[in-house]
Amino acid sequence: MPDIVVKRIYDVLNEEDGYRVLVDRFWPRGVTKAKANLNGWAKDISPSNDLRKWFGHRPDRFEEFKRLYLEELRSDERKREKIIELVELGKSQKLTLLYGAKDSVHNHAVVLREELLHSLNGVN
Repeated sequence: MPDIVVKRIYDVLNEEDGYRVLVDRFWPRGVTKAKANLNGWAKDISPSNDLRKWFGHRPDRFEEFKRLYLEELRSDERKREKIIELVELGKSQKLTLLYGAKDSVHNHAVVLREELLHSLNGVN
């Protein structure tokens, strides 16, 4: 089973994180590139600006946000290409999706993880 996890970029770096990729459109406040210790930054895979602004990290909008973001992930060619790239990386190593949001349940990285797992092995 592929090992894909989501983690706040502000959390402590762990040697077991594997391939660390920031999946936010904007660089997180207060984090230096050295401290982030990234292997990649996949800003193109993040939600569109319009969707991100509409969602506003409101838990009551999460289900609709999830539906709309999955639509973007499946229809936007750049996002599809990045998913294929991340899926390939996830086949051979642990993949840690890093995000900056405070809410660990209602954020786009959680949705992205589900889509990557679905792409890897057909399950959510």
